[in-house]
Amino acid sequence: MNDRPSGTAGAGRTGTGDRPVRTGADITASTAVRYALVPVHRLSLDAVARLSGLHPDLIRRFVALGLVDADRDAAGHLVFDPAAPAVLARIQRLRSGLCLNYASIGLVLDLLDRISLLEAALRGRGTRSETPPWT
Repeated sequence: MNDRPSGTAGAGRTGTGDRPVRTGADITASTAVRYALVPVHRLSLDAVARLSGLHPDLIRRFVALGLVDADRDAAGHLVFDPAAPAVLARIQRLRSGLCLNYASIGLVLDLLDRISLLEAALRGRGTRSETPPWT
């Protein structure tokens, strides 16, 4: 299973200059006013640091490197998806288990996300291979 939130697979760790180009249909769909029936639960930097056991400065560095998605609230503070501690745990497992630097961790995470998408597409088509998925 992917440790990242389902809506961010593949585009989550890109920096602001690497965002995909939006088409006219995407822009008009995103400009429509949407009202959430339930407020979206977001975690503060302190909450993510406490849940993940990492220092807030290290989490800020991960955000700057594009390894973790974060938004800014009205006050300008970082806010995270509830799945952020799981993403941070995945980064720490790759760092300690494979002795990778953070640039290569971003590449590995992107590749793992692409593999998950391809496997999901194969499952959706009903195509079965003789070998089980390796992930």
